[in-house]
Amino acid sequence: MRGRIAVFAIVAAAVIAALAGLSFAAPNTPQMLAQQRGDAGAIAVDAEVVLAVDVSYSMDPEEQALQREGYMAALTSREFLQALKQGMHGRIALTYFEWAGMHHQQIIVPWRLVDGPESADGFAADIGRARYTRASRTSISGALLFAAPLFEGSGYRGVRRVIDVSGDGVNNNGPLVSVTRDEVLSKGITINGLPILLKRPNASTLDIDQLDIYYEDCVIGGPGAFVVPIRERDQFKEAIRTKLVLEIAGRTPERPVVPVAAAAPRISCTIGERLWQERWGN
Repeated sequence: MRGRIAVFAIVAAAVIAALAGLSFAAPNTPQMLAQQRGDAGAIAVDAEVVLAVDVSYSMDPEEQALQREGYMAALTSREFLQALKQGMHGRIALTYFEWAGMHHQQIIVPWRLVDGPESADGFAADIGRARYTRASRTSISGALLFAAPLFEGSGYRGVRRVIDVSGDGVNNNGPLVSVTRDEVLSKGITINGLPILLKRPNASTLDIDQLDIYYEDCVIGGPGAFVVPIRERDQFKEAIRTKLVLEIAGRTPERPVVPVAAAAPRISCTIGERLWQERWGN
């Protein structure tokens, strides 16, 4: 697994180097996208990214701290800031919220323009100042349904719109995750994933040993969608940094992922609901 994270990091570094020599002319310019979406008055950015972070009870306090620290370190890293400067506009829009069950979503940092070290430091500091919370159940579908409308009121116009979901469990509450994913993808939004696989599978906590495959087949989707799994605690910062760099650049690492709708899922997308029913009966 260390090798896979390292390969992703190498790809991210190569992307930064390659971007310096690229022009960014594209058939669908930001102006054309703005007309299509009716947001001509919004501030143009290279990407609008929603960071959706799991705080369900399956995330122990140490994992929560590592997760936050990972995002804070990634946003202030040299690699992130270098990738930021290489974009068409040299800026992105970010918001960060934490989620658990279907009715637990809390915005920690509202939409913010990130265009350099000062704004990146401010965003990271606001994450660090927020009070830690935890809640019951795991509703990835609820997080996606909460995240998708945020773009409409962001005040920004991104060439790409991305929901970045991190979590350590399968959907066991709210609508079916694959159905919700398809609904979100139909809006032109890409979903990327950061599955956290630190625990051994445990029936009492509904953990599974193929969470990365579950994310690949049931959660992510859209142009260039990808997953960066974490299997060891010391991989948080590197994995999150790599994923954010790739999202800013609009690039995808080489990965053994079955594209959405290209084949039948390798794992049941309702496994979380089934495990919950078997254990709790509701």
